[in-house]
Amino acid sequence: MDRAVPAETSGTGGTRYSGISDDPLSVDEITQVVVGRDLGGLVVFVGTVRDHDGGREVTRLDYSAHPLAAAELARVVTEVGASAPAAGLAAVHRVGELQIGDLAVIVAAACPHRAEAFDLARTLIDRVKAEVPIWKRQWFVDGTHDWVGACD
Repeated sequence: MDRAVPAETSGTGGTRYSGISDDPLSVDEITQVVVGRDLGGLVVFVGTVRDHDGGREVTRLDYSAHPLAAAELARVVTEVGASAPAAGLAAVHRVGELQIGDLAVIVAAACPHRAEAFDLARTLIDRVKAEVPIWKRQWFVDGTHDWVGACD
């Protein structure tokens, strides 16, 4: 994965992985990074490019990342994981031109139990969207475009 932060492991489970890539994202790849024999709950969120926004037809998206985005993404993964040291956590975001249906972002949380996995996955995607400097430009069917804030 382009500009990825390598997986780091601490103790049982505890994998942390983040990355920003120009290449297509793989749910299987990210899932394999976080799973562990002691982690019985796995939650994966996948954000895809949809064909509309605000009642307007979208034809494609362009994602751009600030030069510090990879470091900020790694920081968010680490901070979210601090409350669950045994959990496996990953967050990856794609940049560049994406077509309708392409995977734009994947977050995964593997925990001993499902409730914790759901909570961590939601916290992780919410913080990625709010804190990581990645922006998208939406292209509409009429040829116009709009920029949208961090990972919306």
